[in-house]
Amino acid sequence: MLTRPDVAVVGAGPVGLAIAWRCATRGLRVAVHDPAPGSGASRVAAGMLAPVAEAYFGERELTGLLTASAARWPGFAAELTEAAATEFGYRTDGTLVVGLTGDDLAEARRLWSYQQGLGLPISALRPSQLREREPALTPRLRGGAVAPGDHQVDPRRLVDALRVAAERAGATLLPGAVTGLAEVDAPVVVVAAGCGAAALTGLPVRPVKGQVLRLRAPDHRPPGFRHVIRGYADGEPVYLVPRADGEVVLGATVEERADTEVTAGAVLRLLRAAVDLVPELAEYALVEATAGLRPGTPDNAPILGPLPGRPGVLAATGHHRHGIVLTPVTADLITDLIVTGRPDPLLTPFTADRFH
Repeated sequence: MLTRPDVAVVGAGPVGLAIAWRCATRGLRVAVHDPAPGSGASRVAAGMLAPVAEAYFGERELTGLLTASAARWPGFAAELTEAAATEFGYRTDGTLVVGLTGDDLAEARRLWSYQQGLGLPISALRPSQLREREPALTPRLRGGAVAPGDHQVDPRRLVDALRVAAERAGATLLPGAVTGLAEVDAPVVVVAAGCGAAALTGLPVRPVKGQVLRLRAPDHRPPGFRHVIRGYADGEPVYLVPRADGEVVLGATVEERADTEVTAGAVLRLLRAAVDLVPELAEYALVEATAGLRPGTPDNAPILGPLPGRPGVLAATGHHRHGIVLTPVTADLITDLIVTGRPDPLLTPFTADRFH
């Protein structure tokens, strides 16, 4: 018979598994409830760790949290690699932000000027400098910038590594689905269920659809570029994430929809923009087209910490586009709160009571 856990985590995506791992290493008995670990938003995520390139107007507090989490990623990756005895695609090549046309460059420049104003490390490059770094880029580029501190990881492999690390630390994974928190028997319950958190808690978490493509380089050779490339091509935003095994992830649409259908129009737009920026991609195999649902909130920031009026229930959800990069800081903040009972000041802007 399973001993009653100290902590129950609902949801076995990267955030839920990282919290379970951290809690288990602190000596707590942990149970994780999920019928299909890693089947949510992380299944289609590209895995960009991009606190700079993802810094948007009006999201100053969120940018601070992204930066704090990105700073934890090197140590988190090293610790997880040792705990799980496996690699999960953590790379530190940096990100190039590029514009194909004059209008594209103006849009990119407007954003990175804002990012520079926040003190974030991003530097403008001429077209010749971009092509020196990545000869595969089209010669038609009008310019761009480099964010050397923006890294990447493979989310699917990350989930596998976190599951191994959590189980080795003593956490138990339970395959049953949770339809109500009354079904969960633990003094502390962490809801890390992505879009499912809305039904479980009443929190304002909504599905935001994203369509993503995966290409494969010929002969499974590495792709012809090593940086993550975030670009604008005739007004179409796109990102290209190269993997060492020959995979390239292209994405992603942002749609206020709750279906997971892959549409021809989205595939066409993503492929056209990607090939405009890196022409050799036209010769790559299209091996997967998927759609997933990001957990969005009214202000696009996560909901972290205690639920008002629900003693013992904590939220770790609503990460929207940032679930992978925010995994380390979310796990640390929630685990410390459980163990010490004292909320870290970093949590203050992201608690659930901001919506009441």
